[in-house]
Amino acid sequence: QVQLVESGGGLVQPGGSLRLSCVASKSIYNVRVMSWHRQAPGNERELVAKITRGGSITYADSVKGRFTIIKDIYENTLYLQMNSLKPEDTGVYYCGSSSLSTRFWGQGTQVTVSD
Repeated sequence: QVQLVESGGGLVQPGGSLRLSCVASKSIYNVRVMSWHRQAPGNERELVAKITRGGSITYADSVKGRFTIIKDIYENTLYLQMNSLKPEDTGVYYCGSSSLSTRFWGQGTQVTVSD
């Protein structure tokens, strides 16, 4: 139902920052869960951060203290602010919109943290 368009990925040095954006085609105010996942080459897609309809936020242990998820209901946009980036943060980052029945994904945006 909802379309998600991601942007903001790119090449960055270790210790640098990136801000990812995910623009939704409809309101995200009442969405049960909005999330960011990532997938490194050869690995499974893993949860990075999520925010519930009630405002509860969860981060993966590997990104706590470095990443921040932001839900902008006025612009129907989900953000992921990534600071102090590490090479192991490299991967394709996807935004997700979840109801009780299904999850919709964006196409993903590549993040590469180089030495």
